[in-house]
Amino acid sequence: MNQDQVKELLLRIRETAEPFQVILSGKKSRKVNGLYKPEERQIILHNRNFASESELVYTAIHEYAHHLHFTSEEPPRSARSHTTRFWSLFHGLLAEAEGRGLYRSPFEELEDFRALSREIKENIIARNGSLMKELGRLLARAEELCQQHHLSYADYIDRILAIPRASAGAMLKAHRLDLDPRVGYENMRLIARVRDPALRQRAERELLSGKSYDMVKEMISAPPEPADPAERLRSEKQRLERWIERLQRRLETVSRQLEELEPKTERQTHGTRRQR
Repeated sequence: MNQDQVKELLLRIRETAEPFQVILSGKKSRKVNGLYKPEERQIILHNRNFASESELVYTAIHEYAHHLHFTSEEPPRSARSHTTRFWSLFHGLLAEAEGRGLYRSPFEELEDFRALSREIKENIIARNGSLMKELGRLLARAEELCQQHHLSYADYIDRILAIPRASAGAMLKAHRLDLDPRVGYENMRLIARVRDPALRQRAERELLSGKSYDMVKEMISAPPEPADPAERLRSEKQRLERWIERLQRRLETVSRQLEELEPKTERQTHGTRRQR
């Protein structure tokens, strides 16, 4: 694939109004397979790093996720760009690419990996979730006994079982909320924090359907859409104002860079004329 074809593929996965450039470096890098330059809006791919077109596409999607993130209404606020928002965006793009037949996951293509994934999910992740949920049931019984005998449940957790209180609380919730152990203990801890039953059930369904931890974490962390139409419009107005402000700052940066470059360009032009 050449760089125009890579860009066309990325736009087929998800369109963006923000211009960007794809550059195949023609080089091999020991440090990274690709990178994104937010100021220049450039996706750089070290194409000699890849043994297959699938690897190239995977890295291109990764860097495209950075572009969409940096040009969104809420771009990264620091140099730490691999945030929950980024991973959710990246995993979403991969899912869309797979759905459109533009990318095929090697973990689904290779039978060895399919068999290993089944074994891990069924024999380890689901079983661990069941054990943690059962432990939550036993902790609920311990809490009842402590109340019955006027004893400190926290002291029992701290000194007798030596379980961190946060972990004990998560297991109790997993039991009391009757969470599906197939999602695994860490995911159970995540969705146990959700107070809204409908949102909690949706998060559980999304995890069981194959959504990543970061995609679900972002979903449950997102503020709910206002029910009132006027409030929705006010929220959209605020988002647009922030977006316009960000574009204005970008315009000022580009204008300043042009002003810095133009005198240099003029000097180079004059110098060329004198040589003639």
